[in-house]
Amino acid sequence: MSELMKKDTLYSNWIAELKQKYLQQRMKAVVAVNSSLLQFYWNLGKDISEKDLDNKYGSQFYKQLSNDLAVQIPNVKGFSPTNLKYTKYFYELYSQQDINRPQAVDDLKMQQIFSIPWGHHRFIIDKCRGNSLKALFFVQQTIEHNWSRNVLLNFLDTDLFERKGKAITNFKQQLPAPQSDLAQELTKDPYNFDFLTLSDDFKEKELETALVDNMARFLMELGTGFSFMGRQYRMKVGNSEFFIDLLFYNTRIHAYCVIELKAATFKPEHLGQLSFYVSAVNHELKSEMDNPTIGILICKDKDEIIAKYALDTINSPVGISEYQLSKLYPANFKSSLPTIEEIERELSKTYLSGEDD
Repeated sequence: MSELMKKDTLYSNWIAELKQKYLQQRMKAVVAVNSSLLQFYWNLGKDISEKDLDNKYGSQFYKQLSNDLAVQIPNVKGFSPTNLKYTKYFYELYSQQDINRPQAVDDLKMQQIFSIPWGHHRFIIDKCRGNSLKALFFVQQTIEHNWSRNVLLNFLDTDLFERKGKAITNFKQQLPAPQSDLAQELTKDPYNFDFLTLSDDFKEKELETALVDNMARFLMELGTGFSFMGRQYRMKVGNSEFFIDLLFYNTRIHAYCVIELKAATFKPEHLGQLSFYVSAVNHELKSEMDNPTIGILICKDKDEIIAKYALDTINSPVGISEYQLSKLYPANFKSSLPTIEEIERELSKTYLSGEDD
């Protein structure tokens, strides 16, 4: 490139614009190819299902079909017997919205279905067989959040469909629509903290520390739009100081989110503290551009009736959820392990006595 062209800002901007246009067109081409492939798989699966071909021709049907397609359409991947079976599963999963009331998938949902890669669909088919609503939920989440296959598989394994938006809240009573609905969708019940390893007698501070130490996983579990603002976030109110367990800001609802942790069963008095923190954030941090702050109490477990009654007495928008853990070790686990010195001493004894021969 000549020196004149290097120094020409208009030329540099033009090159950058051409690059962006090329990348956009290439992405459109990839999406178009993927959509065409999925439409082919859809029609193939439809033929197999509606004509009952696998039952008509018996157990060798998919193997024979695979061989015949390889001959007729050589050098093309995707015609293995297993993949051909998935085309039938693909069609049957999405072709009915309600197994008791056959109904064609509408155009918008078909566009969504054809927008994600085939490899994603195979994961969804494996985990959502017979449940088209659950399958479409994960299709829509994949599109909205641009999930990779590994991220999709992670959420398929954590029962996200059953947990999303399920916290007990008073959002509908305390927030205007549509913010109340958006805030509700941000919640989960229970929250899955299986990525943590704690002793079976852990305290709230240990839970809080573990979550902060695993913030990337915690943010993934919280969902879209959460930004971490701080742990034990200091709030000065009047002449006193208060410390919020975890403070976040969510860009989807444009609001602060106060999270309080309780390593015990929910008690109504827990909401008084949370409500106070929500009010303090509204007065001290919230700007005119922000929506009202919400609060989420995450506890070990709860009585749902008590939780609902307690929420009736609170004027701040708050919710109550549980958490679940799978990796707990006994409190005396570490103390019961041999020290390095003890291990070395035993190894020395074994070596000298010849017990390893």
